[in-house]
Amino acid sequence: MKRFSKAVCGVVCGVLLQVSACIAAPVVEVRGAGATFPALVYARWAQRFAHDNPGVKLSYAPTGSGDGVKQITARSVHFGGTDVPLSAQKLQEARLVQIPMLVGGLVPVLNLPGVEGNQLVMDGPLLADIFQGQITRWDDARIAALNPGVRLPALAIVRLVRQEASGSTETLLRYLGEASARFQAAVPASGLPTWPAGVAGAQAPRAAKGNDGVVGLLRATPGGIAVVSFDRVLRDRLSAVRLKNAAGKPVVASEAAFRAAILSSELHQKGDDTASLLNRPRPDAWPLTATSFVLLDAAPKDMASAEWTARFVHWCFMHGDELTRDTGFAPLPDRVQARLAGRLLQVHGPQGETIPFMAP
Repeated sequence: MKRFSKAVCGVVCGVLLQVSACIAAPVVEVRGAGATFPALVYARWAQRFAHDNPGVKLSYAPTGSGDGVKQITARSVHFGGTDVPLSAQKLQEARLVQIPMLVGGLVPVLNLPGVEGNQLVMDGPLLADIFQGQITRWDDARIAALNPGVRLPALAIVRLVRQEASGSTETLLRYLGEASARFQAAVPASGLPTWPAGVAGAQAPRAAKGNDGVVGLLRATPGGIAVVSFDRVLRDRLSAVRLKNAAGKPVVASEAAFRAAILSSELHQKGDDTASLLNRPRPDAWPLTATSFVLLDAAPKDMASAEWTARFVHWCFMHGDELTRDTGFAPLPDRVQARLAGRLLQVHGPQGETIPFMAP
C-alpha cells in the first residue's frame, strides 16, 4: 500500500510539475496588420509557424496597406504589411526595416451574365477609360473591338473599388496612369483616390473594405467590375479578364505569368526589391504584377516579440517555395532572399544588440 501511495504520489507530482511548467511558460504575442493583398498567404504561414512554435501567438489583421504603415509607425503592431514600398527617407524617419515577402498579381474581375472567365480581353487604355468613367456600358464599341464574336450584354458598367487606403489601389492607379495620360492627369496615384464621376450616364463607384469586401460586392452587382488579388480569383471562382501586356499579347493571370514578370524585371536582374513589375516586356508576363512587403521596427523595445517577429520572417523565406506553391503567389528570386539576413540584422535592441532570428 505504501509503495502504491508513493507511486501515485510520484505520478501526481509529475503531472503537477508539467502543468505548472505549462502555466509558467510565457506565450509571446506577435501582431501584424496591413495589406489585404497577401492576407490569405500570411494566415496560412502564421498557422503553420504557430504549429511549429507553440510558444508564440501570431496574428495578422488585413486592414489595408495604409493602415499597416500607420500602425507599425505608431508601434501598435510588431509588423505592418504594405504593397507599396516606402522610400529610404521614410524608412529612416520612421526607423523601420522593409522586407519583401512575395509577388502576386492584381486581376480585373467581372459580374457579367453570359461572359465566362478569361473570355473577355482588355488592355490598359481600355481599363483606364472604364475606371475613369469614360466608358459606361458593357456593349460599348471599344470593348466590342477587342472582343469580336463575344456577345456583350446591354448593361451599365459599375466600378467597384476599395473604401480604405490600399496599396493594391495605388498599384492599380500606377498601371492605369502608365497606360493613359488622361487617366494619370485625372486620378494621380494614391492609396485612397477620389474617383471621377465620369461622363453623363456613368454609374458612381461603389466601395467596400478589403479584397474580400470587394469580392462580396461584386457578387451582388450585375455589371460590376473590380480588381482583386489573384488568390481571391482562384478561391472564389471569379470571372477574370485576360489583359494585353507590353508585348501586345492577351495573358491569363497565373503564378507562371507572375514569375515571367519577375524574370524580366530588375528585381531578378539586379536584386532591386523595390523595382516595378508592372507591364514588363515579356510576351508571357502578367502586366499587373506587384511585390508585397512587411515593415519591422528597427529599434524595438519588446525584445521577445521582436525576436519572434524576425524568426517568423526568416522562417517564411526558409520555407518560401514550399509554402507559396499553389497560393496564387510566386516566391521571390533567390538573390533577393539571400539578402534577407543582412536586412534583419538592421533591427537592434535598446542596447544596440542584434535580434537573433534563426531557430536554435
